Amino acid sequence: MTGYVVRRLLQLLPVLLVASLGIWAMIYAVPGGPVASILGENATPEQVRELTARLGLDQPVLVQYWSWLVSALSGDLGRSLHTRDPVLHLIMQRVPATLQLGLCATVVGLVLGIPVAIASAIWPGSWLDRALSGWSALALGVPTFWLGILLILLFSVELRWLPSASAYVPFLESPWQAFRNTLMPALTLGTYVSGIFARFLRASLLGELKADYVRTARAKGLRERDVVGRHVMRNALLPFVTVVGLMLATFIGGTVVTEAVFTYPGLGRLLIQAIGSRDYPLIQGCILFVLVIYVLMNVLVDVLYAYIDPRIEYS
Repeated sequence: MTGYVVRRLLQLLPVLLVASLGIWAMIYAVPGGPVASILGENATPEQVRELTARLGLDQPVLVQYWSWLVSALSGDLGRSLHTRDPVLHLIMQRVPATLQLGLCATVVGLVLGIPVAIASAIWPGSWLDRALSGWSALALGVPTFWLGILLILLFSVELRWLPSASAYVPFLESPWQAFRNTLMPALTLGTYVSGIFARFLRASLLGELKADYVRTARAKGLRERDVVGRHVMRNALLPFVTVVGLMLATFIGGTVVTEAVFTYPGLGRLLIQAIGSRDYPLIQGCILFVLVIYVLMNVLVDVLYAYIDPRIEYS
């Protein structure tokens, strides 16, 4: 297992290299630049030349990319053009908030999606299946920003139960305040992702319920609860785990729209602020961090396969 993980990580190094080049090229191709954003419209040519040289933007593109790549490999993602703080420090300040929101949203999605998928798969074609499938389609179709605004109007404006602007409060510091500040963003994201979870798990369960081993288990007199819970569910989890892992990576990478609606101080809001101020090092650092999270989550999902299904062997 250890050898497989090491090989997978080594295989992903070219992917990260090509992706880093794409990130650099994409940022470099954006019209405008940080110099004009920092100095403003009334800057003199001398000030522009001085700041351009100080930021290293007067060097050739490949030289700038190589310098950034070497620094990134050593853990130095540069400094923010506006705050002058290390980019990695700014990112790590926002990661706990985004991680807490992502885990809560994933739990909400699983709690809502798994029962819907199981009920729909056990009674396919019934009125319950049609109703639950309609609910899944509705959860997928409703925009998260619109649902977030509705939740704010209901729980913050009308009922005054929850704060409209969600702050980050660690669960270990104050569980009640953390619950109050995380509930609405987690419900917004969890409701959307529950539709994805329900559809994927339902399709996987329906495929497994038609397998020969299910007919054999029923013929032996096993209860339906044991057939689904002990046999079908375990085999159906393999594709489902992939979806859950990708959704969790998306949440950890920053949920831009939801964090903007609730003014939640996560990584997605940091990225929006960096784009608005043309803070190139911070934009590159945020995107690179998200990319690394996706890569590591894919490796973690592959490793989990072996624990879910012992028949899988890694050579």
